[in-house]
Amino acid sequence: MKKLLLHVCCGPCSPYVLEKLRTAGFQVTGFFCNPNIQPFREYEFRRLEVARLAEKLAWPVVFAPYDMMEWFAAVRGLEREPERGRRCPVCFRFRLSKTMLHARANGFDVVASTLSISPYKSTAQVNEQGLDLAREFGVGFLAENFKKRDGWPAARERAAELGIRHQDYCGCVFSKAERLLHLRK
Repeated sequence: MKKLLLHVCCGPCSPYVLEKLRTAGFQVTGFFCNPNIQPFREYEFRRLEVARLAEKLAWPVVFAPYDMMEWFAAVRGLEREPERGRRCPVCFRFRLSKTMLHARANGFDVVASTLSISPYKSTAQVNEQGLDLAREFGVGFLAENFKKRDGWPAARERAAELGIRHQDYCGCVFSKAERLLHLRK
């Protein structure tokens, strides 16, 4: 059974992806690495939801340190980019590189990410960064599109069954501002 480290963006996106990967025969450990999430209380809420989910599903999850300033430095100059713009691949690369580092240091065979289930994310951007990092780190990357075949509605339904609240923005302060501007219109 291959050991897979699953980068986890949030609780609602996780159970459906976890179940698909387990069904495919992977031994899955979660990796919550999201210093992009702001404000900190939102980060903490999402972290605790993932911890609660991990307990419910008997799922080991590692929680990476929260270093918001390092993330801001990585995306500097891209603050005005829209969702799915040039900032997103930089953000994906930042978080997936931390995931790859952990995977390589801890004997994982492959990395995947829940990011590709979101209709707000470009699966091509996620997978491009993951595949590039796989070559760099020498760890496999499962370039999957978890939203295909109604994955997103199924994920929302599964999260609701488990009592996991869904957020209304991706997590970074820039996507939150974009969401608030959209609501004002």
